[in-house]
Parts: sequence; C-alpha cells; structure tokens
Amino acid sequence: MNPNRYSLTFACYNSVEYTKLCVESMVKHGTPLDRLIAVDNGSTDSTREYLETLPLGGKVFNHANYGCGVAWNQGILALQTEWTIVMNNDVLVSPFWIENLIGAAEKVGAKIISPALIEGKLDYDFDLFGQEASRKMQNTHRIGARHAVCLAVHRSVWMDIGFFQPVPSLLGYEDTLFFNQAKKAHIKMAMTGASWLHHYGSITQTAMKLERGLKEKDDLAYRYNYKLLNQSWLERKLTKVARKKQEKIWRNSEIQEHGISMHGIRENNAFKWL
Repeated sequence: MNPNRYSLTFACYNSVEYTKLCVESMVKHGTPLDRLIAVDNGSTDSTREYLETLPLGGKVFNHANYGCGVAWNQGILALQTEWTIVMNNDVLVSPFWIENLIGAAEKVGAKIISPALIEGKLDYDFDLFGQEASRKMQNTHRIGARHAVCLAVHRSVWMDIGFFQPVPSLLGYEDTLFFNQAKKAHIKMAMTGASWLHHYGSITQTAMKLERGLKEKDDLAYRYNYKLLNQSWLERKLTKVARKKQEKIWRNSEIQEHGISMHGIRENNAFKWL
C-alpha cells in the first residue's frame, strides 16, 4: 500500500517503556515511522527525550495534559491523509496490519474500522498468533463494532461529523462521543479479523488515576459525562443490552468457525474470548 495514503498518530503521557515497545513493534513489522505523528501530553518521565531520538513524521510537545481529544486532533491535522489511524501507545502491531486494516475497510465499505484485539499480559507469541489469526479471519468482520484502542478513519468522516471534542476534562470520554456522532450520521463502522493488535491495557489512564488518587476500578472520566449523549437512561440501557447480545452472537459464530473470536483477554496463561 502506498504509505502516502495513510498517517498514524498516538498520544503519550508518561509510561515511556510502553511507547518504546509500540515503536519497536512498528519497526519490526515495517511500519514507516515517517508516517507517525507522536503527541506528548506533558510527560514528566523520559518520553520526550525518547521521542526526540526517533525519525518520526512529526512530534508535538504539549505543555500540559490536554486530554485525548486535543492530542488526537493535533496528530490528525499535522499529517492529513486519506486514512488516519488513531491508536494507543500501549499496543503491539502484527505483520501487514495497516494494509489489512484499510483493505478490510475498503472491502466492506466502512469509513471507521478497528483491528481485532488481544488484551492483557504478553505471555504468548503474539507475532505467531497475529499472523495465523489474520490468515484465518481475513474475511471475518463485525459490522457496527469499533473500539478506541485503534481506529482507522477515512478523511470524509472529519468533514461529516468533525473531529474529537477538544475538552481536557472529558478524560477519556472523547471516543464515546465521537462514536455516538458517527452512529447518528449513519457512518459505517466495523471491526475486522484481518488485522490484529496486542493491547497491554489502558496504561495511560491507569497512570492518570494514580495521580488523582483513584482506584483502578474507578472511572477516570467525570461521572455525568453521559449527559452529553442526550440520551435517556432507558435508551442507554437498551443500547447496552443490544450491544452485549450482538457481541455474544459474533463471539459464538467466530469460535464455531475459527476456534477463536475477534476479541480476547489473556487470563491465567489462556485466552478468554469475548
């Protein structure tokens, strides 16, 4: 795939060791770093020094933690392309993950698409797993599914519904609002088994919770952010029930056909399929 068709961006906030693992994974699998825009949200560890050593397409150093929405928008606008991949910095990529991700989007006509995901400890051979899983599930897609760990967004989406809300106090709720706007605009979204990531799991949010004296199980975002959706309690409840039901259907169908599903968690040295 012509690399000029896409760009990548992630936001950093401390946890430099995970950023290193992510970048090393990209290099290992041939992801061109000159397509990557890294946005540092006021890290106090060695994140900035590390980013300065990399031949990236761009680097943005914010004076404070302006939140995901601001950082993602900065990365998106710094290198404007047909497809923008917005991702976490606590992930590992697999062979041909970009080609497979965008290829799947174009195949099913999706304008927002996310890769399949394994979350948790890296106590297995992800390179081998990801390559085999991509082969098995290259034609398997969850139409209507998506997640904020990684999403490829077509440039037409920015024109249709705008960018992420640049409000630092949203503290991670920006993705929910964005997906809600996309759904209301009838923008086709999907998750594909053709492309896989390993996600260590909300490393940045965990660091921010510790700074604020919150427990891991506590929500980082303001508890009343849901009001921004302008949905009744019943509407939100019914939507959640329908989503869980559909996820169960997808999971069971995928396991029956492939022996795995598109979303898994590592627990006790084994996969738990979701």
